[in-house]
Amino acid sequence: MKVVLEHLTKKFPNRNRKIKEDVIAVNDFDFEIPDGKLIALLGPSGCGKSTTLNLICGLLAPSSGRILFGDIDVTKLPPENRGVGLVFQNYALYPHLTVLQNIMFPLENLKGKDKMTKEEMKKKAAESAKIVQIDHLLERRPGELSGGQQQRVAIARALVKRPRVLLLDEPLSNLDARLRLQTREEIRRIQRETGITTVFVTHDQDEAMSISDMIVVMEAGILQQIGKPQEVYDDPVNLFVAKFLGTPAINVFDGRVEKGELVIGKDRVLKISGVPDQEVTVGIRPEGFWVDDEGPLLCKVRAVEVMGRDVSIVSTHEGSQAEQIRSIISTDFHMDTTRKEVRFALKPRKVHLFDKKTGERIRFEVKE
Repeated sequence: MKVVLEHLTKKFPNRNRKIKEDVIAVNDFDFEIPDGKLIALLGPSGCGKSTTLNLICGLLAPSSGRILFGDIDVTKLPPENRGVGLVFQNYALYPHLTVLQNIMFPLENLKGKDKMTKEEMKKKAAESAKIVQIDHLLERRPGELSGGQQQRVAIARALVKRPRVLLLDEPLSNLDARLRLQTREEIRRIQRETGITTVFVTHDQDEAMSISDMIVVMEAGILQQIGKPQEVYDDPVNLFVAKFLGTPAINVFDGRVEKGELVIGKDRVLKISGVPDQEVTVGIRPEGFWVDDEGPLLCKVRAVEVMGRDVSIVSTHEGSQAEQIRSIISTDFHMDTTRKEVRFALKPRKVHLFDKKTGERIRFEVKE
């Protein structure tokens, strides 16, 4: 099911009575979610992603704009008539009911032509449990399950009515690191097997990038960038997106363009064209460095961390906005851990320039 959000806006009254202006949680959100895809709404706490999810499912009414499922306008349709499945952060399972009874619960409220017999409900619930691989736990109660198993029950309950759209509101937040990894892989598997259009809300960029077909990056209620995860990572439209995506985070420097050269501190690090002389903010991904004794960027080494599959060099530079720089180097290079200084050459496609005031991306070409 394709989901279309047309100029969607949600305003709330300001809690500070002295301020008459409303708080805009979602601001002119315009986006089409393709049929059968898994889309992640990604951003920091308070950016409006959960509000957007609640608008899609009907728990909140928009201040303006429209929501369409396919070609049908569902903006004023109540949640129970939209055909959505919703999975909450806290699972919201009934502790006194068995797994089977929890999964069956949404079916018991069906009326009219959709009403099912007890046997039909059990069959549907068992099918959903099998999809999420908990069909052997049907007689247990939530208190007898692990966090990951409880989350699967919640997903099975959302799937049991075969929703047109599945909405997941930070479903992994209460799980430990290993369970988060396992469960996010399960969510991706389930989505692919069922083909249900899925919207996944998270503030964790690793989660979003690992399982999504597309990510939607938000800040302060405003859509910042939409695209495939790797494309957004490689080609951020502004400094906010560049800083929000990536682990370790992008290294940010104060720089300037002088006569066709990019300068950081005293170091002339790259010859570029297409950018007039100006002060700029420079972002360099951790994997955008390589050690070169003739390299233009001279840094002081703080630590060398051998991580097994790669080496992390922690260093400092006068132009860095942070206290330290983190550079990821292949273990093929045998770094002398006693070195006090290191010179880096830069990979141009891992270097991004941003406007000093607005943070918007500045495109450039590299001179050979």
